Amino acid sequence: MTLSFHPEFNSAELLALSKQKPKVTEAEMVQAVRTLLVGLGEDPDREGLIDTPKRVVKALQFLTKGYNESLDELLNGAVFSEDANEMVLVRDIDIFSSCEHHILPIIGRAHVAYIPNGKVIGLSKIARICEMYARRLQVQERLTLQIADALQGLLKPQGVAVVVEATHMCMVMRGVQKPGSWTVTSAMRGVFSEDARTREEFMNLVRHNSNFR
Repeated sequence: MTLSFHPEFNSAELLALSKQKPKVTEAEMVQAVRTLLVGLGEDPDREGLIDTPKRVVKALQFLTKGYNESLDELLNGAVFSEDANEMVLVRDIDIFSSCEHHILPIIGRAHVAYIPNGKVIGLSKIARICEMYARRLQVQERLTLQIADALQGLLKPQGVAVVVEATHMCMVMRGVQKPGSWTVTSAMRGVFSEDARTREEFMNLVRHNSNFR
């Protein structure tokens, strides 16, 4: 296994990841879903549920496909030398993730900006970076930091700013049951952290037409 830049892991975790892990077969995953259905008082062999275990496994594999993606493969060389030093902002990137505590949806959007320092990245790659980290079991705080640290590590820009605003179905559908609540997290790097005017420019752009106020 080649170890490259992975902001979500420290070096000890990367070393652990380099070791071979035992594999769980898809059949074992399907059986686990059948067991859950039985535990919930259902009959997994009734007409409406016969194929549900397979469908659940396929859905979870798609919703967590970010575990099988890497920044190297995602970028595919789309980092370019460019003499630019003004803010680049991609706003309103749709985010669909899953809460690692309940495996319920996190739905929202990300706003990502950076100020180049000799290198720029293809704009679509910013959205793909957000997608890669979102398609894992997550907490919103970590997701926000991973996006910021990925761009900071890849481009070494003057600064990076990320705001994620999302609603969590674990708060809406269960627990406190508070529909309409939004969680906002931010991560600031470089000049966005050090310069209040730069940070305020970014925040003003994000506030426009946003749930964030």
